[in-house]
Amino acid sequence: MTITSAAVGKVTRAALVLPVVVWAAVRLFGLERGWFVQLIAFTPYVAAWAWVAVVILLVARAWRAAAIGAVAAVALTACVLPRAIPDGDRGPSTGFHLTVMTINMYIGRADPAAIVRLVREHDVSILAVQEFTTPAKAGLAAAGLDGLLPYSSLDIDEAHGTVGSGLYSRFPFTGQGSERMASGNLQAYATIQPPHARALVVESVHPLAPYSGAALPLWRGDLLAEPVPDPAGPPTLLLGDFNSTLDHAKVRALVGLGYRDAADATGEGLVPTWGTHVPPITLDHVLVDDRIGVRKVLVKRIAKSDHRAVIAELTVPVS
Repeated sequence: MTITSAAVGKVTRAALVLPVVVWAAVRLFGLERGWFVQLIAFTPYVAAWAWVAVVILLVARAWRAAAIGAVAAVALTACVLPRAIPDGDRGPSTGFHLTVMTINMYIGRADPAAIVRLVREHDVSILAVQEFTTPAKAGLAAAGLDGLLPYSSLDIDEAHGTVGSGLYSRFPFTGQGSERMASGNLQAYATIQPPHARALVVESVHPLAPYSGAALPLWRGDLLAEPVPDPAGPPTLLLGDFNSTLDHAKVRALVGLGYRDAADATGEGLVPTWGTHVPPITLDHVLVDDRIGVRKVLVKRIAKSDHRAVIAELTVPVS
């Protein structure tokens, strides 16, 4: 059988455009299943590649394939680009100014002095930690965290270093505790009372990572179980390693229940927070109740952690 140059051209054009079209359809309609759950996190990279594919097709004068690829590229860009553009509506601009921070401590290995230094330098009032361990607790205390944030809700599982959770605060707690998610991960929570401001329900979030097919139901279950804002109750803050990006339909659905993603609102939503052996992606988030304003978001490296710290400056309603 003779393979003609025309046939090779058709295969090449299909290889360039078909994956982009499929990816755009999965992302637009929230169709990620199986191994695509992990892959969809890399949508920003695919959106950039999609335009490269369009240029190649245009140079090759494959007009129809280029047009189809351009439609998919526009769709992916529309999904991704807004995260790099500050929103016009960041929530209330007046109220009590509050800075929060979250960091996954990588099974307790993250440099405690670096964490405490960021708390001090950025005047952090609430700190959420994940993959929290007994050595991590001791290291943070030795670095002076207890003097800066004297109130804490901590839960450590000595047998499994990846599931521990902690919440530290400058302000008093009520109703503190932790919940064990269906996956086994712990999530510390508390109601925190800043001075002259409304009380806040705060939780250190850490759903299971979708690392295998068997983990996917637990990952979905953990995300579905995350707290939802109660319009009749205190505003809610979710801080942590969500093991998901805004390209995952489950996270977008959670945000749509009454939250805003702080990094997305400030144009920092494409700044990666995790990734050492793969292209970096944005897994760590600060989700704030719509009643809370967002002023600024910073992402900072922490030595010995595979995650970066996310720091958000917020505006909380006054009491």
